[in-house]
Amino acid sequence: MKKKRVVCAGTFDHLHLGHADFLKQAKALGDELVVIVARDENVRRIKNMPPEHNENERRESVEKTGIPDTVSLGYTDKDIFKILEDLKPDVIALGYDQRVSEEKIQERLPGCKVVRLKPFKPDKYKSSFYRAKIK
Repeated sequence: MKKKRVVCAGTFDHLHLGHADFLKQAKALGDELVVIVARDENVRRIKNMPPEHNENERRESVEKTGIPDTVSLGYTDKDIFKILEDLKPDVIALGYDQRVSEEKIQERLPGCKVVRLKPFKPDKYKSSFYRAKIK
């Protein structure tokens, strides 16, 4: 029987309990969790600022949680959906605050279920709060 593959993606800068909850919620949606960590150049392009931790540090932090089955860096392509087409997920898990259109995903990956996950104490755990504390 084919394993149900769940894919989620993010920057994961300043890994915190909100991220861990996001990963656990995503993992619960299937048999295999694949996490895509955003490349530094994509973070700069999308968020208009560099991540505070480089892509390899962020990938290692996600791996160390022990939650995902596989953690990989995203593509450097401007087409953020290309990697999803290659991974062929059954489910894509989106964070409550990720600015990605469910409709666009469905257009590119018909038959793939898209699930918007619930926030985990968003008033306390949000990467922007951690960036603000450091400055």
